[in-house]
Amino acid sequence: MNTAEAEGGLWLVACLCAAWCRTCDAYTPTFEQLEREFAPRVRFVPVDIEDHEDALGELDVVDFPTLLIAEGDTIHFLGPVLPHAQTARQLIERALKGQLLPVRDAALVGLAGRIGALRVG
Repeated sequence: MNTAEAEGGLWLVACLCAAWCRTCDAYTPTFEQLEREFAPRVRFVPVDIEDHEDALGELDVVDFPTLLIAEGDTIHFLGPVLPHAQTARQLIERALKGQLLPVRDAALVGLAGRIGALRVG
């Protein structure tokens, strides 16, 4: 069992972007740096919203980058962020410390699991 499992669940941070988005292109090195900082406690998944629209279900992503932070099937954050490492770092740290309340929205049920099941790279 790894550390994340011992602490209650597998953590996921997904960056929802689009291939045509230049802000997303610029955010990629930041997302990769965050992955290095938080591994192995957190799994990071870059998600192209057009390539993986089935996994997104009814979710309509209109602002980029959009982050999803989840523990297992429980989403703790889902929304656009400023494309700065410190913004995402603070959100991730707060989620890991249990400082973010779960997002309660019936339309999002299963979203974290579908995104977590993606094999991207």
